[in-house]
Amino acid sequence: MHIAVVGAGSLGTLLGGMLARDLEVTLVGREPHVGAVREGGLSVVGVEAFDVSPAARTDIPESAELAVVAVKSGDTAAVASQLSGCALEACLSVQNGMGNEATLAEHVDCPVLAGTCTYGARLERAGRVAFTGRGEVVLGPPDGGTSDVADRVGVAFDAAGVETTVVTDMPTRLWEKLAVNAAVNAVTALARVENGALADGPAAEVAAAAARETARVARERGVDLSDERAVSLARQVIRDTAANRSSMLQDIEAGQPTEIDVINGYVVTVAETPVPVNETLTRLVRAWEQGNIDGE
Repeated sequence: MHIAVVGAGSLGTLLGGMLARDLEVTLVGREPHVGAVREGGLSVVGVEAFDVSPAARTDIPESAELAVVAVKSGDTAAVASQLSGCALEACLSVQNGMGNEATLAEHVDCPVLAGTCTYGARLERAGRVAFTGRGEVVLGPPDGGTSDVADRVGVAFDAAGVETTVVTDMPTRLWEKLAVNAAVNAVTALARVENGALADGPAAEVAAAAARETARVARERGVDLSDERAVSLARQVIRDTAANRSSMLQDIEAGQPTEIDVINGYVVTVAETPVPVNETLTRLVRAWEQGNIDGE
């Protein structure tokens, strides 16, 4: 199976590197990272250490059996348009936020799968990614149900050593992922701490409260997600990726726009009742963006 990983940042690079141990992989990203991979291969360090040599480029290839989309949600529309010119058999989103699959489906002529990925990763430098926490990929049709395409992707990922579960309840899984991201991303970004700092101490209850609010909004929208389940999942990810610096923290450290609007901000937008913790986190991150990005 030839897999194009579109969005070779921290997570995309780690996932692509793991898949490249058994499959043909093309990393699609930015210079100087893809140039370093193309010239000297990719080094993975940390929880597991190995070297692989996937193809690497800045543009999307003409064809691939599977496109794994790992770009920031704000870039989904542009990437979807570019993928429309790529001959694909399937497309899998492992992005944060909600609605990415629908955007992709508007442009690509193939089945689109939804996915979550809880592996921890940090891009240390061009050509080198740190594997900071074990996790799994969960995937399936975005509206739920079964899919032969999802089954084939799951088998291929498992064969490459990526722990993968194919599910029929992806809508619930997406809300579970949103609850985890709402709990972890903004809190770690604002406090400038690694995920493990949310296991206990002053920030732990803020994270738990954000997860509980997200679960309540999920139930408002017909998804059976209990407060206890949402908090438990968040705490499990926090433990499993304790040494990881969340994607939103990495964005802030790099002075880049965050995905706050499709995580905590999404909870605020669709909530039918007040969600004060998510609203506060959203406003604070937006204030940082306004002062550090919009105001430049």
